Amino acid sequence: MEERKRIAIVHEWLTTMRGGEKCLEAMCELFPHADLYTLVHVRGSTSATIERMSITTSFVQNLPFSKRAFRYYLPLFPLAVERFDLTEYDLVISSHHCVAKGVRTGPKTLHICYCHTPMRYIWNQYDEYFGRKAGIITRAGARLFRDYLRRWDVRTAENPHHFVANSNNVRKRIEQIYHRTADVIYPPVDVDSFQVSMRADDYFLVAGALVPYKRVDLAVEAFNETGQNLVVAGAGPESLRLKLLAKANIEFVGWQSNEKLRSLYSGCRALIFPGEEDFGIVPLEAIASGKPVIAYGKGGALETVMDGETGLLFPEQTVESLLQALRRLNAVRFEPAALRTHAMKFDKTVFLSRLREYVKKRWEVFSEQHER
Repeated sequence: MEERKRIAIVHEWLTTMRGGEKCLEAMCELFPHADLYTLVHVRGSTSATIERMSITTSFVQNLPFSKRAFRYYLPLFPLAVERFDLTEYDLVISSHHCVAKGVRTGPKTLHICYCHTPMRYIWNQYDEYFGRKAGIITRAGARLFRDYLRRWDVRTAENPHHFVANSNNVRKRIEQIYHRTADVIYPPVDVDSFQVSMRADDYFLVAGALVPYKRVDLAVEAFNETGQNLVVAGAGPESLRLKLLAKANIEFVGWQSNEKLRSLYSGCRALIFPGEEDFGIVPLEAIASGKPVIAYGKGGALETVMDGETGLLFPEQTVESLLQALRRLNAVRFEPAALRTHAMKFDKTVFLSRLREYVKKRWEVFSEQHER
């Protein structure tokens, strides 16, 4: 199909390699000759597979401090994405968690939205981003633009012909907010790049962006109480606050290379996952390494972490609830090989196969309808 058709992929921003970018990377492998559209691109911040694509950026790229503070331009994102003219493409895949689905396409363009989540900043996690922890100006701006962004988000939910959700958790959110049905294709985990480890050094691990909704503060406060060693691998706007909160037994190591992160997974006793995620690739990377996950029992973790089998779930997003799960850990035995087998259900090869088949089938139906 790709050799005969013009294909575009839309992804909000290219500034780091997180879960959404790992999905995008797999899409780029599936459609290596597609054109890639994004609001902001920091060169070299993503994988070689993504960086070698033909990348077009929006006017946000040229605004002051856009590389570091692009999120402050959120009210401009709808205008920016709508200025991309994709009307001549045959297939558009939007990798959406903010505004990507709002891109303009033509009447002969099949638009499939792979939805990581409806815009979390204005829906289910508004308070986490714009609550008391945010500055006065940020809170005022959020209140000013929230209704506009919600209306735009719902209106442009009519743009895609089909929605694909990254989890059943997100599928339900799409139905609730957008009133659209969605199929589910779980994100890719490159299981082969992780090795099952029988080693368990004297530390626990948190990995990922240090942003409010990840609730890394719960892990920091819990380990302040236990005195056990905690390694925090990641960076973000919460970094300084968390470092000031942490005691000496908690080490912040910043963003790590893939090789170093694999080593951290291999050596940890368990991964701590205290936030509510749409899906969450990080827990499966730990599980692929033979390590259990202690996760907040809500959201995407319910689809990846099996309590007592691949990890432990704690029911409340509180320090005490997390501490109880930590105490339970000593009474449960996890078999690394069994954890690895569970992770294989989410392997990258499964994602590529399912997405390839999904696009093929949707294209065949779309083509038939437009040939009549």
